[in-house]
Amino acid sequence: MVFEIILLIIAVLIALSIVYSTARFGISPMPSSKKAYQAMIKLIDETGSGPIIDLGSGWGNFVIPIAKRYPQRQIIGYEMSLLPCLISTLIKHALGLKNLTLYRQDFLTANLSTASVLVCYLFPAAMDKIKIKLQLEKPGVEFLISNNFALPSHQFDKVIQLNDFYKSPVYLYKLNL
Repeated sequence: MVFEIILLIIAVLIALSIVYSTARFGISPMPSSKKAYQAMIKLIDETGSGPIIDLGSGWGNFVIPIAKRYPQRQIIGYEMSLLPCLISTLIKHALGLKNLTLYRQDFLTANLSTASVLVCYLFPAAMDKIKIKLQLEKPGVEFLISNNFALPSHQFDKVIQLNDFYKSPVYLYKLNL
């Protein structure tokens, strides 16, 4: 009986954490589909060997596999939601991923100048904010890979149309800011 109560309390705390983060930040930590991950990795393969920053790394569903796939590259993830950030940090430590750094920080306030590649699965308003941040700061980022949402006022260099219900696009932008 005590074990069940503890599990129920944990489940309620998890749910409350997600609801709070969703209300506070305007979006829930939503992982990309497996097809989207595969397309994003295919595009990352075309970006050289520089550091990769995941804008909104969530539960680590993408940032952890890319840290494993590219051990020679520095991988950085930013996530504001507490629980997803804690889970991905625990997994990172359990796997001993020395090339992965995770921050519980708003990527809009972060210094992105070390990145060669930005990857994201953000909603349109956040893509607008990224566009403004990149234009104002000119951080030297070479590539942006976006799942599903376009970077406003920029022409993509490549798009992979997923074979899913929505024919979701994954965009590659070569940034010349």
